[in-house]
Amino acid sequence: MSRIGKAPVELPSGVSASLSGQTIEVKGPKGTQRFTATDDVTITIADDSVTVTPRGKSKRARQQWGMTRTIVANLVHGVQNTFKKELEIQGVGYRAQVQGNVLKLNLGLSHDVNFPIPDGVTVTAAKPTEITVEGHDLQQVGQVAANIRDWRRPEPYKGKGIRYKGEYIFQKEGKKK
Repeated sequence: MSRIGKAPVELPSGVSASLSGQTIEVKGPKGTQRFTATDDVTITIADDSVTVTPRGKSKRARQQWGMTRTIVANLVHGVQNTFKKELEIQGVGYRAQVQGNVLKLNLGLSHDVNFPIPDGVTVTAAKPTEITVEGHDLQQVGQVAANIRDWRRPEPYKGKGIRYKGEYIFQKEGKKK
């Protein structure tokens, strides 16, 4: 039984949802988002809340139940607020700056990395060693942050690289004589 799936998603004032088939569309002050659910779940809208129920007792239906409810909750949150991921850059000479619609990264490579910022996401670099990724779609914000981090993942010996803010990197001990 999904504990997450059981709870209905409350629609706050200023946010409305409409359903057509398996596609739910959520409108709010910050925009509109939509999601198409699989045929394993049923979505219903009643009394300013969205309820997700599984169709049948199969394992896939139960898996989709909790996931679909979480995605709908993220849609409701996204049309009201923004999602944010913060990245830190550590390493001598490593830095980032935003120029127009491109994030320029100096990461110790033989060339600078020009990362194009996709639509729907805002990337800022308040300091040369801090990057903030913001947007209304949680999946897109997380994917953009992961793509930026992939250019230079933190290494375990000196800890140099791009890491999520607050991420702990287990430091290994170097060679001994």
